[in-house]
Amino acid sequence: MLDVIMNIANASYLQRPDPDLPICVEQTVLVWLPLAFLWLCAPWHFANLCKKAAKAPTVFVVLKVVSGLLFLTAIAELALTLAEDYGPSSDSTAQKHPAVLYTNPVLFAVSWIVVMLCQESVRRRPRAVDSGSLFVFWLLQVLCAIFQFQTLLRDEEIADLPRFCLFYISYGLQLIAWVLSAIADVSPENPEARATFLSRITFNWFNSMVIKGYKRPLVQEDMWDLNEKDSSQAICQGFEDIMAIELKKARSSLQKKRNKPKTKDGHQNGLAKGVSQDVLVMEETGKKKEKKKKKKEKKDSESEYPNSWLVPTIAKTFKGVLLESAFFKLIQDLLSFASPQLLKLMISFTQDKSSQAWTGYLYAVLLLVVAFLQSVILQQYFQRCFILGMKVRTALMAAVYKKALVVSNDSRKESTAGEIVNLMSADAQRFNDVTNFIHLLWSCPLQIALAIAFLWIELGPSVLAGLLVMVLMVPINGWLATKSRGFQMENMKFKDKRMKIVNDILNGIKVLKYYAWESSFEAQVQEIREQELKVMRKFAYLSSVSTFIFSCAPAIVSLATFAVFVSVSPNNILDAEKAFTSISLFNILRFPLAMLPQLISIMVQTAVSKKRLEKFLSGDDLDTMAIARDDSHSKNSFVSLDIKPGRLVAVVGAVGSGKTSLISALLGELHSLKGRINIKGSVAFVPQQAWIQNATLKDNVLFGSDVNEERYRSVVEGCALGPDLDLLPGRDQTEIGEKGINLSGGQKQRVSLARAVYSSADVYLLDDPLSAVDSHVGKHLFERVIGPKGLLKDKTRILVTHGISFLPYVDEIVVLVNGVVSEVGSYDGLRASKGAFSEFLETYGKDESSNESDFEQIDMLPEGLEPQADGSPEDIVSSTLKRENSLRHSQRSSVRSKKDSDDKKGQRLIEKEAMETGRVKFSVYLQYLRSMGWCLVTWSFLFYFIQNVAIIGQNLWLSDWTDDSVKYFNTTYPNHIRDTRIGVFGALGVAQGFLVFLGTILLADGSISASRSLHTSLLSNILKVPMVFFDTTPSGRIVNRFAKDIFTVDEMIPMSFRSWILCLLGVLGTLFVICLATPIFTAVVVPMAVIYYFVQRFYVATSRQLRRLDSVSRSPIYSHFGETVSGLSVIRAYGHQQRFLKQNEDTIDQNLKSVYPWIVSNRWLAMRLESLGNLVVFFSALFAVISRDSLNSGLVGLSISYALNVTQTLNWLVRMTSELETNIVAVERVREYAEIKNEAPWITTNRPPDDWPTDGNINFENYKVRYRPELELILHGITCDIQSTEKIGIVGRTGAGKSSLTNCLFRIIEASEGQILVDGIDISTLGLHDLRSRLTIIPQDPVLFSGTLRMNLDPFEKSSDEEIWTVLELAHLKDYVRGLPTGLQHVVSEGGENLSVGQRQLLCLARALLRKSRILILDEATAAVDLETDDLIQNTIRTEFSHCTVLTIAHRLNTILDSSRVMVLDSGKIVEFDSPSVLLNNKQGHFYAMAKDAGIRGGETSKPTNMSTDL
Repeated sequence: MLDVIMNIANASYLQRPDPDLPICVEQTVLVWLPLAFLWLCAPWHFANLCKKAAKAPTVFVVLKVVSGLLFLTAIAELALTLAEDYGPSSDSTAQKHPAVLYTNPVLFAVSWIVVMLCQESVRRRPRAVDSGSLFVFWLLQVLCAIFQFQTLLRDEEIADLPRFCLFYISYGLQLIAWVLSAIADVSPENPEARATFLSRITFNWFNSMVIKGYKRPLVQEDMWDLNEKDSSQAICQGFEDIMAIELKKARSSLQKKRNKPKTKDGHQNGLAKGVSQDVLVMEETGKKKEKKKKKKEKKDSESEYPNSWLVPTIAKTFKGVLLESAFFKLIQDLLSFASPQLLKLMISFTQDKSSQAWTGYLYAVLLLVVAFLQSVILQQYFQRCFILGMKVRTALMAAVYKKALVVSNDSRKESTAGEIVNLMSADAQRFNDVTNFIHLLWSCPLQIALAIAFLWIELGPSVLAGLLVMVLMVPINGWLATKSRGFQMENMKFKDKRMKIVNDILNGIKVLKYYAWESSFEAQVQEIREQELKVMRKFAYLSSVSTFIFSCAPAIVSLATFAVFVSVSPNNILDAEKAFTSISLFNILRFPLAMLPQLISIMVQTAVSKKRLEKFLSGDDLDTMAIARDDSHSKNSFVSLDIKPGRLVAVVGAVGSGKTSLISALLGELHSLKGRINIKGSVAFVPQQAWIQNATLKDNVLFGSDVNEERYRSVVEGCALGPDLDLLPGRDQTEIGEKGINLSGGQKQRVSLARAVYSSADVYLLDDPLSAVDSHVGKHLFERVIGPKGLLKDKTRILVTHGISFLPYVDEIVVLVNGVVSEVGSYDGLRASKGAFSEFLETYGKDESSNESDFEQIDMLPEGLEPQADGSPEDIVSSTLKRENSLRHSQRSSVRSKKDSDDKKGQRLIEKEAMETGRVKFSVYLQYLRSMGWCLVTWSFLFYFIQNVAIIGQNLWLSDWTDDSVKYFNTTYPNHIRDTRIGVFGALGVAQGFLVFLGTILLADGSISASRSLHTSLLSNILKVPMVFFDTTPSGRIVNRFAKDIFTVDEMIPMSFRSWILCLLGVLGTLFVICLATPIFTAVVVPMAVIYYFVQRFYVATSRQLRRLDSVSRSPIYSHFGETVSGLSVIRAYGHQQRFLKQNEDTIDQNLKSVYPWIVSNRWLAMRLESLGNLVVFFSALFAVISRDSLNSGLVGLSISYALNVTQTLNWLVRMTSELETNIVAVERVREYAEIKNEAPWITTNRPPDDWPTDGNINFENYKVRYRPELELILHGITCDIQSTEKIGIVGRTGAGKSSLTNCLFRIIEASEGQILVDGIDISTLGLHDLRSRLTIIPQDPVLFSGTLRMNLDPFEKSSDEEIWTVLELAHLKDYVRGLPTGLQHVVSEGGENLSVGQRQLLCLARALLRKSRILILDEATAAVDLETDDLIQNTIRTEFSHCTVLTIAHRLNTILDSSRVMVLDSGKIVEFDSPSVLLNNKQGHFYAMAKDAGIRGGETSKPTNMSTDL
């Protein structure tokens, strides 16, 4: 018995089943390690000690107490040792204690004091919670003491009781300290600010957001405030300071470049002089020089602006984050090579049955620790990179915005508003993307080098074979990429073409319905769509080839390597260590090789963005010194003016004489060549085209000033906005749409004027504010606001005007001719002098003479009529707007009468688009799969499944192969076995590739058929939807379905669907292999699956909503920016740049509030999932150790190398699930519009005779109609008979129901009671196409579609060319079309832009002539047509349609005076219906009153002086 004990004691400490460390190591090295770490970190902490202390939270107090107690234990131990050695009871002969027992307590005592100081310094750090270094110190301390802990416990009896007790007391205290340093007092407003070190590295502080997002969809209010350092203000401040320095450097170097003497040019000139007589030679060389010159010019233009300063600026601004993330990336790269080495040790452990069991457990724990460290570091790296990307984007966006506010007009002309918005959205986003991956530039080569080095160690030179295969893959992938890029370009072309037609359809939907042309256009779109799908199919097949290559790659690489390795020499035997270590190294290699080409293409794109940003940001600023602000006179190079304070000066001149330029010069917007401008006091400016913000009407008037109710009211009153407020649903709280979309031109101009008046500046620059409003409103504005008695009577006013009537009332008139002041003086003085001014009067006087007479009439009008602001003759814009809106209007006004009480609803312009929240319904997935075709889905899934089986088979074969090394140990390896091994291994590898290839091709086919069916159902349904839908839905929303959502269905969904299937199968395969190797692993799978499911559900719910919030909060940034760019001159004139900068910062911050949590949510997820993956690795290793006797080394290697790969796949699976959920929403949105209720069927069983209508009799019988069931009637029981070939004129004021009457004939609106009979057939029994194709309308706005002229006349190609030429002749277009190079095939641009309005109207007439129907409806064109065209149209109609029944909706009375009868409508009822002569003699009638207004006296027609557009 004694011998055994002696042997164990002498045996090495480690070579036994229960290993232990020597006591001396435990008491020296393990004690000093943590202390050394603490001492190294201490100096950093001490720096903060001199700062003021904050209030200590309870945790700090407890920690202080614990450290104090630890200090006492150290002192006690020292005292104990001293007492035992030198105390009264000590034995002087006995041996003294070893030195360690003196040094350690002293070291500890000092260290605990250091710890207390460190804790104090943490408290003094602003906003600090705990210290990472202290946390790590406590952790090390606890871990290192474990060895001593178990050594003391092993001893049978306690030799040294006091020390034993002291050790356990101090160990307990250290544990407490460690736990305490991981908790902190959490604050609700932003948990990150108060998060502890542990919580920061595991992202635990984010839990509250995730839980909230899981319980209910997140909204903007749930977002936490940004950290000070992440707010846009903090980011931009640093960026701008550095940018200024860098730009200055770049400018000076550019200056040096320019100043270099260009010697070559000098020589050339000399030569040229010498050879000047040789003209012929010169001409020859001239052409060549021209080319060179062009190249040179291009080069010069690139070096015209300072370049290559942007990247250094970014690098210097964010150098801290860059260095931190680089450090993390380096460590992570090195750590990733530790796992394969541990795997190698693990395999050798299972092979060597004599090794101690504890080494296996040690390796398993090490695998876990390394994997955990790797996860933590990787997530910190990603967090840094994404935050950096976010900051770079913010800095660039803010810089572009700030630049746009100060950029000079010359620089601004170089880029359109759209381009500048693009700089902000696309280019800044590019920089954001590239910064996420910037470190891969050095990390990829490093990883490749390291992997090759390790592989060389394993397999020697045969690695080169595998490497060669990998390198060969790169050009093949490159070729595939360029090829597929070509396909994508082609695809974009078709997309644009298709979207152009869809846009056309939506803009001209009314005409399509009138003419029953929907099916023709549907066919056109479908044709383009088919071509698009063809290209998509090619693209999909190409990408499945690249998938084939990518999935074969690992198999082929390992095949090449192993085959070469085994074949080179018979001594090379493939064992498990070599095989699986190499495979895990090859797995590491795959990533950098795949990333490099992507990285290069991203870099190239970013380089383009860099150039564009540098060019814009280094443009010249506006010269702020152009305008001085003191009292001396003002002079300008061409213009010399001196305007006294408080005067009203009118500036007049012909079109293009420089009136607006004068105003711009006064604002300092123009580049001044010489001279100076002086302005005393503040300026207010009213531009020619009103600039309206997307805000409430009141905010538009106040424009950032404080509210003064009294002043505000007087301004509104003065600017005649009172009556408009009554019309608006929310009065002055009504939201004005972008660019003032829901105001008429006149209203916008008055709001713009009100803004200026309210700002109560000293100088007013009014650029023709009276042109957009009607004459009597103009008069009101002049009297009440601008003129000598108006609100501004004491201010200096410069008024640019064309209105002659106001000139007698101004103090001074300045006449401009070609940019030079030709005369200055009073009205009478200038009139007498017979100069440029009297010429001006001649020109404009004629036009205005009628308006002069208007003034006399207006004075006599009763008060009540005056505020009829927009019902006036002049305001053409608003009247056409009105007519377009009459349909919308009547819907709205009747809705409004109901909703008045609840006026908040009325303020919204158009219903908000529904944002989907919560989970996507399962039925949506089913619908997508159904539209793909179940057969294809099943087959492709099957192929993928078999491919996965093949992968597992290949790896099992490999593990079997490695067992040969044991079987044929010390014997020659038979060649036939070797060849079989290689052959089967290779065959399985290629089989995988082919299976993936087939699966991918089938999926591609399926997704294309899904795209086809979804698009077709969407398109055909949209064309069958009733007109009301288009009136209440912004076309942008419908276009979005056709553009973005169909794009998602075409391209995004198939990709995420495929990745999702592959990831899912990959994860299942891994778990299967591990369970196969160690069946006990199944016990762990279930709980892990549950955890995984919950993490994934929590994450997806939160992440999805954060994504939505991000996109919702991103659009205001761009729209605010677009608004700013269009209103620059106004913002600068009022000097509101700072306010807009602040607003921009706030908008960006709102967006960052949802971007930041989104970034963190990804890290939160990755951390959780990687921990799960790490546990899978740990358990697979642990169970391999437990059951190592029954396992062969091949299976162990297989299961662990599989497990090492699972982390990434798990991560991807959740990403893909979430992406698939985000994208599948598109199917939901398309489905929503494909299921809207249709109008009546196009063709019914009841079909009219082919020649119907033969006579053209129309009978209305008690006809009533309303727009929607819940609204009021708009036609109240109309009854009338119209005989064959009668010509009927229909008149009535706006909203009387004239247009509704025609809409009813075409059944655009369905009857609610009564019927219309045409030739005895009730039209409601017919199909819509049968009805509409037999009637003809010439609509008010001539709508043309992009396509050929011929297609615009006859889309179904029913008529011959002769017929078409005949109608063109009748429509007076024959000569014009003959003159076109392509004749009938002449391409009409979008909306018919390349034809004049008159020509468009004549084309519509030709359309009507071609249809030859017996009933013609003429919705008369108003402002669109000049009198000449109008006469042509009237004559053609009189002659060509003499045998037809014609209904004319008249806006000018003189055109219907020769009709058989006139129908007068008033609020939906017929009030008069008789021949014009009878009606004109009835002095009390409605018609007579209208005729009188239009200047038509009973019976005879004089040319109306004032063509009222608004009858």
